[in-house]
Amino acid sequence: MKRSLATSLAVVAGLALVGLWIALHAPARPLAAPGFVLPDLAGKVVRMDELRGKVVLLNLWTTWCPPCVEEMPTLQTLARKMEGRDFVVLAISEDEQPANVAPWIAQRKFTFPVLLDPQAKVGADLEITGYPETFIVDRGGRIVHHHVGYRDWAEPTMLTALERLLDTGEWRLG
Repeated sequence: MKRSLATSLAVVAGLALVGLWIALHAPARPLAAPGFVLPDLAGKVVRMDELRGKVVLLNLWTTWCPPCVEEMPTLQTLARKMEGRDFVVLAISEDEQPANVAPWIAQRKFTFPVLLDPQAKVGADLEITGYPETFIVDRGGRIVHHHVGYRDWAEPTMLTALERLLDTGEWRLG
């Protein structure tokens, strides 16, 4: 049986489209969070690997980023609401001048942990595209959610999703 060139090309194109559709709709395999080691504002070293067993919100930000500045109070509210749970907010400052970060944080009275990464290594490992970018990491150290830009992290839908992740290990937003 002889097929025309047009029929063969149509079959190949159709199979390629089906393959692309499957790839785009297949569930994504969670990425492992980078195993960084960074100092906090007091110089104490924080290792991401030591936070296994907790749900971690990693927020990459800078003091000069307007959406970051707007978002920080929502992180403080979230940290306060989740106090006593196996949950940690880690705000990773990628400011090139780390000496400016501690006074900035103190002036605003934020109490959640802030880490310093002036070489932006964590951002490079996570292939971020700007600030702020936030990652939710499950108890096993896998990234289950990635958000680009401002978000109110203390809004009820987010709190419900984080509580579900803590209680059942399932991530579902909304």
